[in-house]
Amino acid sequence: MGLLIKNGLLYTGSGFIKRDLLCRDSLIAEIGEDISGEGYGEYIDAENLVVSPGFVDLHTHLREPGASYKETISTGTAAAVAGGFTTVCAMPNLNPVPDSAENLVVQQEIIARDARCQVLPFMSITLRRMGVHVTSPVAGCVGISDDGSGVQSEEVMAEAMNQAARRDILISAHCEDENLVSEGGCVHDGVLAKNGLAGISSESEYLQLQRDLRLVEKYRCRYHVCHVSTKESIGMVRKAKSDGLPVSCEVTPHHALLCEDDVVCDDGRFKMAPPLRSSQDRSALVGALLDGTVDAIATDHAPHAAFEKNRGLKDSAMGVVGLECAFAALYTDLVKTAVMPFERLLFLLTFGPSNVIKLPCGLEIGNKANITLIDPNATWVIDSREFFSKGRSTPFDGKKVAGKVVSTIFEGKKVYQL
Repeated sequence: MGLLIKNGLLYTGSGFIKRDLLCRDSLIAEIGEDISGEGYGEYIDAENLVVSPGFVDLHTHLREPGASYKETISTGTAAAVAGGFTTVCAMPNLNPVPDSAENLVVQQEIIARDARCQVLPFMSITLRRMGVHVTSPVAGCVGISDDGSGVQSEEVMAEAMNQAARRDILISAHCEDENLVSEGGCVHDGVLAKNGLAGISSESEYLQLQRDLRLVEKYRCRYHVCHVSTKESIGMVRKAKSDGLPVSCEVTPHHALLCEDDVVCDDGRFKMAPPLRSSQDRSALVGALLDGTVDAIATDHAPHAAFEKNRGLKDSAMGVVGLECAFAALYTDLVKTAVMPFERLLFLLTFGPSNVIKLPCGLEIGNKANITLIDPNATWVIDSREFFSKGRSTPFDGKKVAGKVVSTIFEGKKVYQL
């Protein structure tokens, strides 16, 4: 028995080919031009659909254990597969913080029980994410990160990088110098800050990145930059790559598609860290997505309860959700407008992030049958009330979009069907 996908347009990593694809025993078993549909159990007619490797998100907050009122591994991964993601990397701002083998097991047991797709947890860089004592990562984590806060001490980050380089561990860094963030900072230090809201400067991101890149040059660890938001950061990453440093980075859908000019009301759905920057920053991010400076698009899916997000820009919690609407928003504003080739968008959601974490990717015989089926001609309206996620706060709520994930297959089994 197996699952046969007929007549689909398969994304190869560089282009598209019309092929059938057979899944058996969690793997891709056969790819051909006319595979017989008899005796294979489930069957999907993918005529007029794009068949892609499952999307991979390098930056997801699942909130469990510790804050299941915001999200659980069950609801978060239900949101993931509805958005076409078959692998998500879970950030460590949890309780208990996964800073030891014992604490990591708490998270892993919930993943094994409740996850609807592959969840790869990050351990923290420092104990309890306090920025003081470096952890000793163990097998089972995809890398280390203190996401939610930057490592303020250069000495601590140097120790972490030295250890990561010796053990070939990925560091995923939230770059933010807290000394350069205004008290109560909630928006970019630009137009909105001039109207009385506390600003978060671009320097708070790129100066800590500058410090980290100096350390990467010394220790040569694998270093990934979370949610890049400024043109200066992009320039630094581009130079680091040209210098041969083992550096990668991600950009979120909201930073790629929106800027401070799009914050049209005092609403918590526009509050995230880093904040929406200037139009010049956004243009630099798009250019870097196109030229290869940026390795991946990552959602930074960060759900909160409604009462935490309905307090306006000043008092709402930081973070927005993105798993269920990321693809459509990007496809609509970048591909349909001819800013970005469709192949490039799919690369940034599949092969790009997979390369960062050394995860096999591609619709090839013998690979895991993790597959996303897309209707590029579908149109719909993003309505957060229909999300599987407990989080409802997205700046894309109410947006009319094109492109829809219609089915998601994880290890050969349908885990989402529109």
